Amino acid sequence: METTITVYGPLRSATGAKTVTLEWAGGTVADAIAALVDAYPRAEQYLYDGDQLRPSVRVSLDGERIDLVTRVPEGASLTVVPAVQGGARE
Repeated sequence: METTITVYGPLRSATGAKTVTLEWAGGTVADAIAALVDAYPRAEQYLYDGDQLRPSVRVSLDGERIDLVTRVPEGASLTVVPAVQGGARE
């Protein structure tokens, strides 16, 4: 299955581009994120704490925010926004 994934923030350095095309077996949003990390291993540090997706990671499917158990249809577009690291307040 082919899915277009748009990434933001530090994920761009992990994928080398703002938008990538992912070939994967298909399944849920969680499966798509796992396939993204398989294809771009440097993305893992921005998305996961251990084996759990960080709660602050935001994913949308064709522009609609969704949860990780949503099935991704053929030809869909995902957007992934990783956790944002907070800075020190002065």
